[in-house]
Amino acid sequence: MGIKHLYQIISENAPDAIKVGEIKNHFGRKVAIDASMSIYSFLIAVRSDGQQLMNESGETTSHLMGFFYRTLRMVDNGIKPLYVFDGAPPKLKSGELAKRMARKQEAAEQHEEAKETGTAEDVEKFSRRTVRVTREHNEECKKLLKLMGIPYIDAPTEAEAQCAVLARAGKEGAYSGNTLGAGLEGLGMDRKQFVDLCILLGCDYVDPIPKVGPNTALKMIRDHGSLEKVVEAMENDPKKKYTIPEDWPYEQARDLFFEPDVRPADHPECDFKWESPDVEGLVKFLVEGKGFSEDRVRSGAARLQKNLKTAQQSRLEGFFKPVAKTEEEKASLKRKHEEKLEAAKKKKKEDAKAKREARSRPKGTS
Repeated sequence: MGIKHLYQIISENAPDAIKVGEIKNHFGRKVAIDASMSIYSFLIAVRSDGQQLMNESGETTSHLMGFFYRTLRMVDNGIKPLYVFDGAPPKLKSGELAKRMARKQEAAEQHEEAKETGTAEDVEKFSRRTVRVTREHNEECKKLLKLMGIPYIDAPTEAEAQCAVLARAGKEGAYSGNTLGAGLEGLGMDRKQFVDLCILLGCDYVDPIPKVGPNTALKMIRDHGSLEKVVEAMENDPKKKYTIPEDWPYEQARDLFFEPDVRPADHPECDFKWESPDVEGLVKFLVEGKGFSEDRVRSGAARLQKNLKTAQQSRLEGFFKPVAKTEEEKASLKRKHEEKLEAAKKKKKEDAKAKREARSRPKGTS
């Protein structure tokens, strides 16, 4: 789910909700990962000379390379990953998907044009924009994970919503100062208002309202308290500054945030376990079938065997336990936030001064 400008809003108003750390800090944790998003990022990022990696038969292997080595790195650091794959998208997302398809079609045309008249940089840029995740990509990654002994589940609809269900269930009994709580506290709103803010900013289900930027959206939710009140204020504004799109089903979008089509965390399909890898199966699939280095595949399998010695059954225990920030980390985030605000104020003053000086100059001088 892409929420426009959300990181900017949180970093400026609730910096305690953002935690940056090393991967080793997550040792012993079980983490759910949106598989489709991972595949997409690997198809874009894992390249050679600007092109996706391929075997001798011309089959794309970037997604498999990315999955194999990133999963190895997590397991090496004591993290137990669980991948969640997308199901059918909600109907409300069809408009966003149609826009994405149109953008990819446009990028494909620009890519062909760039190959004829553009630079290598243009060719690579438009090539990345044409990337899409196919059913075959998903099935190959599932096969790879099974051979690696890494569990995965299929979500009924959105993978990230299923990940969120597991995360929330796994946090029961954990300390209350989690990142969501810190974010809501910093923004000065409850969870429902936060969802309304995300909808107003623009998400996969509804477009943003024209002329409503991130700071305006935040102020509106703070001032009015809900999207219903925001919409009412816009409609009653005599100046008619904002025009709400004719088809803007924000209530349906809100329902999808609060009641997504997901399996409950105690559903049988949410039981999973980590197993020993099928070494020979990996060699057959990756080396014989996809052209990977046998030495590297066997080395990776050995690392998996070492770090996943015993098959571990798990449902929620030990899942997603949040780690509290240290006082030093809190102070550092606060300091960076204050420095950023101070720099913004200074720039604003300098810009205002430059404008005043420009207006005071006689015409015709520079």
